[in-house]
Amino acid sequence: MALTSAVNLWRRIDRGDLARTLFVAACTLAVALGISWPWQQAPAIAVLGVVVGCWPILKEAFEDARERRMSMELSMLIAVVAAAAIGEWVTALLITTFVLAAEILEDLAMDRGRDALTDLMTFLPDMVQVRQGEDAVNVALEQVKPGQIIIVAPGGRIPVDGVVVAGESTADQSRITGESLPVEVSPGTEVFAGSINQMGAVELRAERVGAESSYGRIVSAVRQAQESEPPVQRLADRLASWLIYLALGGAVITYLVTQNITSTISVIVVAGACGVVAGTPLAVLAAIARIARSGAFIKDGAHLEALSTVDTVVFDKTGTLTTGTPAVTQIRTAPGVAEEELMAIAAAAESYSEHPLGKAIVAHARELGLPVGSARDFTYRPGYGVSATVAGKAVKAGSRALIAEAPDNVEGRGIATAVHVSIDGAYAGTILLADTIRDSAKQAVAELHRSGLRTLIVTGDQEATAREVANELGIDEVHAGLFPEQKLSTIDAERAVGHRLAMIGDGVNDAPALARADVGIAMGSGTEIARDSADVVLISSDLNDLVRTVQVAKRARRIVMFNFAGTIAVDIIGVGLAACGLLSPVAAALIHVGSETAFILNSARLIPGRRAR
Repeated sequence: MALTSAVNLWRRIDRGDLARTLFVAACTLAVALGISWPWQQAPAIAVLGVVVGCWPILKEAFEDARERRMSMELSMLIAVVAAAAIGEWVTALLITTFVLAAEILEDLAMDRGRDALTDLMTFLPDMVQVRQGEDAVNVALEQVKPGQIIIVAPGGRIPVDGVVVAGESTADQSRITGESLPVEVSPGTEVFAGSINQMGAVELRAERVGAESSYGRIVSAVRQAQESEPPVQRLADRLASWLIYLALGGAVITYLVTQNITSTISVIVVAGACGVVAGTPLAVLAAIARIARSGAFIKDGAHLEALSTVDTVVFDKTGTLTTGTPAVTQIRTAPGVAEEELMAIAAAAESYSEHPLGKAIVAHARELGLPVGSARDFTYRPGYGVSATVAGKAVKAGSRALIAEAPDNVEGRGIATAVHVSIDGAYAGTILLADTIRDSAKQAVAELHRSGLRTLIVTGDQEATAREVANELGIDEVHAGLFPEQKLSTIDAERAVGHRLAMIGDGVNDAPALARADVGIAMGSGTEIARDSADVVLISSDLNDLVRTVQVAKRARRIVMFNFAGTIAVDIIGVGLAACGLLSPVAAALIHVGSETAFILNSARLIPGRRAR
């Protein structure tokens, strides 16, 4: 393993950069050993070493100077030239060697950060087996369409999001969901692109392919993350400029006070901000990669930064804290209305609904063997319910806000939810449905509390149902019975008093609140509009992934802030010591490169380890 890592590291190093660094190091050694031909003040090998070593630094410094932007390359070039001008050739060459070596380290660290993301992009197979009648044919992955049957052999990579239709196996979904243990799959099980089929051959029906699959969304997030520049990166760039101006100003003051050119050069050399400038994007890339490996993806670095500052997590209830797959538990009918009649007509009215309660009513009617007729003039009002014309009758199904004529004594208790039904304006009955709390919800809420975060429920469901869920999970506050615009008002009120919110939901009616919160988080099992409105998507809809995502974001912020504070402290102390003549240029260069290396490696701690392919 160590040998493999060393070989991979060797392959990553740019041969030209390495050759240049080694050449300058050899020139440094030669001059230090006393080779001074043709004369002492300007040894040819020293001049050649400085020219060769400083050429890439000179090009970057020239570009920065032309754009009137101060940079580390420009300050280092000034230090090298100043050292050479006073005949300190060993110092000039040593500084150049350190700068070149630090550039190689920086490039290696950034490459690893990018690879942690782009490694995801090359994992899916190019060709897949598609069932055509009794035969299986090889088809390019990009040509696969939803609805086609895909055959995945043992050990094969699952290329699309889909549902198993034949065969039984176990699947390693760690690359997508972060779950380390394999999950059992059988007919009816949903599987994700990027998973590995382990035991037996399975056939699955493709549902989301290409860019629409879980893996495709990760790849899109990868590309966007690599191109984005979060606000903290702009702050890092400004800090670097301030530190360089501090060093140059300190150098001028040092020379005016001491008339000591060596101390002056040391002041310029010791100040460095490369650790911040390089370490900040590395931390962002590594954090996004780690989050992607643990079951979520963030759409760009700005959202990662926003997530790192949240103090409150706001939950929708249905489909978020609960599974979103409620089942009918009781049917209460008005006098003269049969249960079968109520179920059949309610199912017809709900047949176009995307709401989990509507889907559960339709599913229950079919389980009872009832015909689900067609509906006309279908209308859905978030927070109210549905209206439709069924067999010439005006049917409404929804909350009390829509069915005002529903009697008070038919409301559900506990976590049961009531869907009232009216036919031609007359109350016809109530269907009670119960949802189940997600297995991961209680642990996730407890972990968020341990991390010092507040939790709220903001839901359109009934007060009693929402409070029952909140009490079971230990959630701090409940805002229930809200329409979408009232959810927005609640989000605005929380932000107005200074809270920074992450809102997590799954439905159409959550989309405005997701967009309004500081960070919107969508469940992967939720609606398309919720996923599009969100800044973060939990692929597996496991709330433990939410906890890990928040924790990684906050860890990345702590690392970046430590790098900021450490860089400022090292530079201020280093400039002070150099100005007092306590640091030679060589010692200053060692401090500069050592601190830069430490801060880059500090950011690199976030890079997730490679997974076996």
